[in-house]
Amino acid sequence: MGTIALVGNPNSGKTTLFNALTGSNQHIGNWPGVTVEKKEGKFKYKEVQYTVFDLPGTYSLGAYSEDEIVARDFILSGSSDVVINVVDATNLERNLYLTTQLLEMGVKVVVALNMMDEARQKNIEIDINTLSKNLGIPVIATVASKNKGLEDLIEKAVEYAKSGEYPKINISYGEEIDREIEKIESLLDSSNSKYPNKWLAVKLLEGDEEIFKLVEKDFELPRDVLSSIKEKAAVYELEIVDRRYAFIGNIIGSAVKKPIREVETLTDKIDKVVTHKYFGIPIFAIIMFVIFQLTFAIGQDLLGGYVGDFVGFIGEKVADLLTLINSPEWLKSFIAEGIFGGIGTVFEFIPLIVVLYFFIGILEDTGYMARAAYVMDGLMRALGLHGKTFISMIVGFGCNVPGIMATRTLDNKKDRMIALLINPFMSCGARLPIYLVFIAAFFPSHGGIVLFLLYAFGIITALVMGKIFSKFLFKEES
Repeated sequence: MGTIALVGNPNSGKTTLFNALTGSNQHIGNWPGVTVEKKEGKFKYKEVQYTVFDLPGTYSLGAYSEDEIVARDFILSGSSDVVINVVDATNLERNLYLTTQLLEMGVKVVVALNMMDEARQKNIEIDINTLSKNLGIPVIATVASKNKGLEDLIEKAVEYAKSGEYPKINISYGEEIDREIEKIESLLDSSNSKYPNKWLAVKLLEGDEEIFKLVEKDFELPRDVLSSIKEKAAVYELEIVDRRYAFIGNIIGSAVKKPIREVETLTDKIDKVVTHKYFGIPIFAIIMFVIFQLTFAIGQDLLGGYVGDFVGFIGEKVADLLTLINSPEWLKSFIAEGIFGGIGTVFEFIPLIVVLYFFIGILEDTGYMARAAYVMDGLMRALGLHGKTFISMIVGFGCNVPGIMATRTLDNKKDRMIALLINPFMSCGARLPIYLVFIAAFFPSHGGIVLFLLYAFGIITALVMGKIFSKFLFKEES
């Protein structure tokens, strides 16, 4: 039995690969001590069972969020025989930043170069062999959504896990920083640490607070030495990032050929409009307003009447049947007018709910909701809220329970607590029938506008309360 860890950037196809490998043989829970989701699955290869861990999607292995800490700690624990790093072939430079960090940790890594079909559509040519040679680790082309390349990937991962080979990477951060790394390494040599000394040295110079705590605990370094390193980290942190990207640029320079002028797709053109700095929020408001107007135009005016008439027709037939069998008048009234009359009233709202969620489903499936969250990020931060909070608020439109569960994606406790407290202000699906009854009774000719205002009022109230909570209830830094 072997263990494989899947790690990669968000939206790299990592979870798609996990699902393709494990199918329904999965277990989902939480990592110990945190609210980060833990996905574990099993599959068989050549009669041997393997356990796969789908680690949280992350852009780096720093200590800025629980997702990053969970992924890093699991990899460093040595619990996996090999790490499969899922890389988006259409965005190599950003994705390989995580790859270089994995290589510096000294773990066995196999790169799954995913979304190769999309790379070809964008006329991006990648020489797999050259990329593999430059990185010094196996690289396998895959299209996880179509199950392409998975057999080769698992074969290479299993083979690499059994081999005695370990990746070697030598990134130069410039003479000055390299000298500091060597000095710190010499201070750490006396310890029997399970972590690579060079990796620890680099993380210290990146200002990684978790590593400072670890070094202070496990290595008896004087406090003045740690203070000196912290001062240097403030200067070197960005330089280390720049040098790492320069290293990545050299790696992909000889392995990747991009078109001189990238083809701008229809999606790219639409993105420019809906995520515009100034027009993005008004466009979002207009789209939601149009959806609410269409909800009433289609759901109430077009379909609602037919549903009510159909239920009423059935009620009349049942009343006629009861008359034929000489049923008491009270029974006819109770069934025909009470039961079917009540059912008809309720059923008239079903088309409204279906139409509204049909449109919201389209927005989610096309990726517009994620773009709306991006557009709202600036406003959210101005109110003292994390940009990701808006995603949990959007989910709350469907139901507040998954909306609250979605707050687990937020990076720290303060942001999560604020998101938890403001989520109930979002108008969930259970409130929609109440709104519709209220509108039908008092504002029948202005249904779309009133429904839009009710939803908008919920969002505005949530944002205002979020600002208040951020300023007075949770004062620690985000």
